[in-house]
Amino acid sequence: MDPPVITPEALYRTYAGEVYRFALHLCADRSEAEDITSETFVRVWSAGRPLRSLTVRAYLFTVAYNLFRRRWRPPPPVDLAREVADDAPRADEATAQRAELRAVLRRMQTLDPVDRAVLLMHAVHGIPYEEIARALGISVAAAKVKTHRARKTLATLRGDQ
Repeated sequence: MDPPVITPEALYRTYAGEVYRFALHLCADRSEAEDITSETFVRVWSAGRPLRSLTVRAYLFTVAYNLFRRRWRPPPPVDLAREVADDAPRADEATAQRAELRAVLRRMQTLDPVDRAVLLMHAVHGIPYEEIARALGISVAAAKVKTHRARKTLATLRGDQ
């Protein structure tokens, strides 16, 4: 049995936040991330094909990534943690976690855009390697290698080696 078709309203309501965060991590610019998110949904809606719930998230990330890739320029230094951190007051532990998040986000901006996209799609959004490979036009092995190398690079930059 085929998965259910998703309406445009449900699609946007369900995935807009994830697509925006994905785009923000790719481009490090809130305004550009909003543009990429909007354009992603416009393109998906105007494609004229029904979307199935099993593959829609990877498809949305693919469209967003391709839009980013066409518009990409080296990002200016931006405090991304301000965009993704929880503003609710917490204890000292939360402060340390936010500092670590800021450091990780800064290190992520040094990764190759494709490596960053693969890592975000797999580690943050839980998309299987097979869908990432299809979405980015690479092999499953390449998706796994890129994820491993991106993690290793981040660990090296952190000093974990």
